[in-house]
Amino acid sequence: MEDQKTVYDRALERHQEFLRRQRSGKLLIRSEERSWEQNRQGLIKWYFQEGAEEDSVLRGWNVFVHRIRRQGGKHVHQGGTVIFVLQGRGYSIVDGKRVDWEAGDLIMLPIKPGGVEHQHFNLDPNQEVKWIAFSYRPFKEYLASTITQKENSPDYRE
Repeated sequence: MEDQKTVYDRALERHQEFLRRQRSGKLLIRSEERSWEQNRQGLIKWYFQEGAEEDSVLRGWNVFVHRIRRQGGKHVHQGGTVIFVLQGRGYSIVDGKRVDWEAGDLIMLPIKPGGVEHQHFNLDPNQEVKWIAFSYRPFKEYLASTITQKENSPDYRE
């Protein structure tokens, strides 16, 4: 006999899975559990990304470390992302405006219609920049945010 579960029954099962994760999911993601990837934006290590957090107590976040040798890619997406600079010094061009930053600073991308065009640059060729970004995916999904890649990182090879 075919599965006779109702939509309501499946919703209850999803809720129970959510509660199970809250009780027994991973509380810690170790750096060595994630690998670096060179992509259009630069060299990135994803801690949270859709599909990468199935067993953790939280879901819905994008969290990643970004290492920038020269410059990251240029792209547009909705703001609401916060970036904490771990090492180095550089600047970002956010909607045409230059913002200089260094280790210990917090960069905030504004929330606005059409999103925010931005790109990040390293000012010291002898030390790479490293920062960590936090973005809550459901927020961007509710705002129907898209991502448009304008320019690839010079370190990216297709």
